[in-house]
Amino acid sequence: MPRSPRLFAGDQLRALRQAAGLNQAAMAARLGVSVSYLSQLEGGVRPLTQMVAASVRRQYPGALADLEDAAPALRLTALSQALADPLLPPAPSADIIARLAEERPDIADRFIALHGAMRAAEERLQMVEEQASGGGGGRKPWEAVRDWFHDAGNYVDVLDRAAEALATTGEQDTLASALARLGVTISPADDVSGRLARFDGTTLTLDAAMPAESRRFQIAHRLAAIAFAGEIEAIVATAELDGDAARNLLRIGLANYAAGALIMPYTAFRAAARETRHDIDRLCRRFGVSFEQACHRLSTLQRPGAAGIPFYFCRVDMAGNITKRHSATRFQFARFGGACPLWIVHEAVAIPDRIAVQLAETPDGVRYVSMAKGLVKPSGSFTRTPRRYAVTLGCEAEHAADFVYADALDRTAQATPIGISCRLCPRDNCDQRAFPPADRGIAVNPDVRGTVPYRVI
Repeated sequence: MPRSPRLFAGDQLRALRQAAGLNQAAMAARLGVSVSYLSQLEGGVRPLTQMVAASVRRQYPGALADLEDAAPALRLTALSQALADPLLPPAPSADIIARLAEERPDIADRFIALHGAMRAAEERLQMVEEQASGGGGGRKPWEAVRDWFHDAGNYVDVLDRAAEALATTGEQDTLASALARLGVTISPADDVSGRLARFDGTTLTLDAAMPAESRRFQIAHRLAAIAFAGEIEAIVATAELDGDAARNLLRIGLANYAAGALIMPYTAFRAAARETRHDIDRLCRRFGVSFEQACHRLSTLQRPGAAGIPFYFCRVDMAGNITKRHSATRFQFARFGGACPLWIVHEAVAIPDRIAVQLAETPDGVRYVSMAKGLVKPSGSFTRTPRRYAVTLGCEAEHAADFVYADALDRTAQATPIGISCRLCPRDNCDQRAFPPADRGIAVNPDVRGTVPYRVI
């Protein structure tokens, strides 16, 4: 009998989990598997066993039908992508790959699984190296929450849909009047002790120095925190977080997420983004939001069946620290410390209100087109320093036709070689290197002096 094709259903399982508003622990319990095993399934490291596939079919009838019908084509795609990894020797011809996938599916599946395991091991090594270089003995609360959003794909379906429904039913309403119906009054103040907002249960006091877009977002945040309190608490209850600090940070992050979804409802915002080719200034005018808010929202458009372009987004301060980050692409950020100095975002920090664009290539051979803009948030007082930072938004070069900023680039030109961070970058000929790679040795010749005083070996 012909061997039944093995199913790698990572994307489908993740989409099902996110649509249900579940974290990995809750989904694993529902399917009767361990959290680590579910993580491997979602990461494409392991295929579905017959037992797990049967559990998925019971819980989500029809969810695997298309996947099972398309298994041979999916195997060929996964095998082609794995063999195209720049870290491996040149791949055989497309005909040979197709024959291997068709005639020896067992070997093809094994190779796909091994490649996924290799990539997963690399990511674990990066986490260990970065944590060691960052001097931390474990994840801090904000790191744990940041990782929670990353694991969720920066998309929280239950909140996104609830916010969109509230925004749609209240089209003739304002956020302030919706909040007033919940018994909350809004009061501006010239001094709120350095805080943007303060809520005492009945009154929301806002810093009068905030720009209009920021005030509107704070109102949306409070409205979301009250209107979606049940949904937020259900998510927090199942999140694998230690300590009240992390759980409270997650509550804030979820309310912020819902606030963005209220101001920029998913369907309307995604349609406008496509129409404008993701022109952020035009989106800002249409939805009354800030440049950063629009960039951040674009990075969350990952609704199953209606996903937007996969973007990476981050915010960098004057010292090069990454204070916000998310990637729906293969692009990876340093979990601790600064980023690659060749990345255009650092130049943007120094020159506010100017958009810079870049064609960059990471060590794995993937090319990205990105834009970056330096921003200044006024403090409202001479005695308080304005906040200066830059935001960047980018996508893989294959999506350049739908990203207006790519029009300013010659995509046939040589790309700027960038990495994650110096400690994790394998490039051995970078003039901007600050530290040697953590997993490589160095050779030092006192009689030869280059741009750095050693040679990576």
